[in-house]
Amino acid sequence: MMVHVFPAGSLCSIRRALLLWLIPLFVLVGVASAAVAYWSYGHMANAFMDDQMEQLAQSISSNDGYMPHMEVTSERAQKWGAYATQVFGPDGRLQVTTFPQLRAALQPEPGFHDLQQDGSGWRVFTTAASSTGHRVQVLQSTQFRSHLAVERAGASVLPILLLFPLAMLVLWSVVAAVSRAVQDIGRQAAKQDEHNIAELTLDRVPAEIKPLVTSFNSLLARLRDAFATQRRFVQDAAHELRTPITAVALQLENVRRDLPAGACANSFAQLETGVLRAQRLVDQLLRMSRQESATPDPAAQVDVQAQLRESINTLIGLADQRDIDLGLVAGAESGPASLRCAAGDLRSVLDNLIENALRYTPEGGVVDVRVLNENGKLAVEVVDSGPGIPEDMLGRVFDRFFRVPGTGARGSGLGLAIAQSAAQRCGLRIALRNREDRSGLVARVEPA
Repeated sequence: MMVHVFPAGSLCSIRRALLLWLIPLFVLVGVASAAVAYWSYGHMANAFMDDQMEQLAQSISSNDGYMPHMEVTSERAQKWGAYATQVFGPDGRLQVTTFPQLRAALQPEPGFHDLQQDGSGWRVFTTAASSTGHRVQVLQSTQFRSHLAVERAGASVLPILLLFPLAMLVLWSVVAAVSRAVQDIGRQAAKQDEHNIAELTLDRVPAEIKPLVTSFNSLLARLRDAFATQRRFVQDAAHELRTPITAVALQLENVRRDLPAGACANSFAQLETGVLRAQRLVDQLLRMSRQESATPDPAAQVDVQAQLRESINTLIGLADQRDIDLGLVAGAESGPASLRCAAGDLRSVLDNLIENALRYTPEGGVVDVRVLNENGKLAVEVVDSGPGIPEDMLGRVFDRFFRVPGTGARGSGLGLAIAQSAAQRCGLRIALRNREDRSGLVARVEPA
């Protein structure tokens, strides 16, 4: 069964996972270090002090029980570990002691012993009887020994306790740097789109993440090849279709002169309408494939009003053909308006939006192109008097080949898709909304 290092839910984070694993590890190491230090120092101190007790007792015993009179107080015995000595006569009675408050009995066997006296623990060494029959007993507080071992264990753990917050800070900083590196990779990946797919850089990428980035780059390369194949197919198909469709259109023009009136003329009109729609579809496919495969033009300051005039002059013939009032409305307060983008992409956006409005506005309608400057923010609106778009379909009209059902306008369903693609390369956003004052649609172009 696989053990997951990262917890589930909101705690699934490298930082939290490291903290959840390392904090208990630090605590465990600290407790283990304290236990080992307590045991090792206690064992060493006990052996050293036992040896001192034995030497002191043998020294007094060899001097026939004589010892310098140095009285030991309770504080010195308990707090500082001073040795208390007792000398017993041949009859086993206490003759001399340096700690009168301690009434410890003579131990029957020589050697080391542990005893409890007046609620306190004592370590005792008792000598064998000397040539004169005297026996010496040396005592030391076991509470002092335990306290000394605890102090030394605490001193050994103190560096770990001081190192712990520093280690956590360093760990947090390192993980934050790794997180930023991963986020940079994510931002590079987010910049990729079907028009600009490039491998992610491997500079300063952690070795553990490089296999993931390399795999992702391989996926991007395959995706780029797939998009290129798709664009070539569309472009080749459009080129192949353009010639026969043009030939059919020319033949239709030749047949029109010899066509009799009546029902046959109606069928011929429907056939001609279909051919014209196919021609427009092929033209739009070619325009879209060229737009997607072309290298983006360098960005420059483009005069929006001048670009709008060019677009209107290009499409004025279509407006006159359908008897539509097409005009440019620019407020005097707006002043010169410019955007920094590729001129070709901006022209594609404006041409497609204006042409789309002209095709869906009924004959005799109005299409106004407005240049707005609201709080220093430039915007262009194409306002028509057509049927508008149902609210539930506003989000779908940018899909390729999607056409609003029930409209009799001739279209390929590619105009808005081409406009949106060009707008995105320009850093612009297209927003559609239905007019509130009357029927019609407002297409607004503004910086994203």
